[in-house]
Amino acid sequence: MARSIRSATLETRSARLRLPVARKPVFIKLGPQFGLGYRRNRTAGTWVMRVADGKGGNSTSAIGTADDFEEADGSRVLDFWQAQNRARALAQGDQQAAAVTVGGALDRYEADLKRRSADPWNVRRVRHHMTDALSRKPVAALTGADLRRWRDGLDLAPATINRTSRALKAALNLVADQDAGIANRRAWGAGLAALPDAEEARNVILTDDEIRQLLVHAYERSQEFGLLVETAAVTGARASQLARLEVQDLQDGPTPRLLIPASRKGRGQRAVLRRPVPISSALARKLAATGRGRLLYKPSGAPWAHADHGKLFKRVARRCGLEATMYALRHSSIVRQLLAGVPVRVVAVNHDTSVIMIERNYSRHIGDHADALVRSALLDTHAERASGS
Repeated sequence: MARSIRSATLETRSARLRLPVARKPVFIKLGPQFGLGYRRNRTAGTWVMRVADGKGGNSTSAIGTADDFEEADGSRVLDFWQAQNRARALAQGDQQAAAVTVGGALDRYEADLKRRSADPWNVRRVRHHMTDALSRKPVAALTGADLRRWRDGLDLAPATINRTSRALKAALNLVADQDAGIANRRAWGAGLAALPDAEEARNVILTDDEIRQLLVHAYERSQEFGLLVETAAVTGARASQLARLEVQDLQDGPTPRLLIPASRKGRGQRAVLRRPVPISSALARKLAATGRGRLLYKPSGAPWAHADHGKLFKRVARRCGLEATMYALRHSSIVRQLLAGVPVRVVAVNHDTSVIMIERNYSRHIGDHADALVRSALLDTHAERASGS
């Protein structure tokens, strides 16, 4: 173990508090290319690590809060000796935590999702927007400012920024759960905080006539694409679920059903792998005629991948004078069932979601339906009395 460095200026809180408040830290050298610094603030000071880049420059990053006013806990608040140990771990890779970069955390998270048969798409979404500098940074050296700068630089809709940030946060939490040396969870708790008012539901609900028009143009593109869109419209399932449908998932007969695979959302293994969802006899006949291992596939014969349908559907929607994604078919299916009086719990089961999510995202439509039900049972106090009463 490396010898601890003494510093009369930094090793005690009383000595540190005699320093003037300043933006520039006071540094001591710990090794050939790295050092530990202390920045005196108006509140508790900050421990800072400095690492030489080998080209005459260096980089600095905050690694913890000094124990100026709180007792050190070895995690968020560090004394002088704990700050030295953390700086050495980060600079020299003495602990596993120091070796795990943000890019490595995404790799681990993707592998974990695949082991749990979950959808790794969100990891790919983060990678698409990841910068080289942030990807190479050790997780244990991340600061809230690093992550906030990345989040605020995303040129995406607020709700999409929140989804992307949540995926990165999940990856960072995974490696922090595995590596006790990573003790800066507050960095991504603050830096990747959700944008306010971004999750307000802006679901596009299509009328039945609009969906029929979409189907006409989808089938004009290709029989295979038309069948994908029709199955999505009838079942309300996600495209990622439909892509995994197999021939044996079609239960034909007088009351045909599809055994829809569970989504790959959420944590852990899904208890129910497939759920029966009623479909029309007309759709069942079309699906039965496919005669392949998968029920739905591209014109090339390959299965539909995650992003194959997005641009294609938007082009079809614009031909119909609509601005909508394929997810609008799911929203429309949920609302159609709600307004038809199907119990919310049944709607949730049919669409592989929860009652809470239904109520959160479709409360206005539930209110419309509840209003109609209640009005049918209102007491009419102005009804004419029956004759002779």
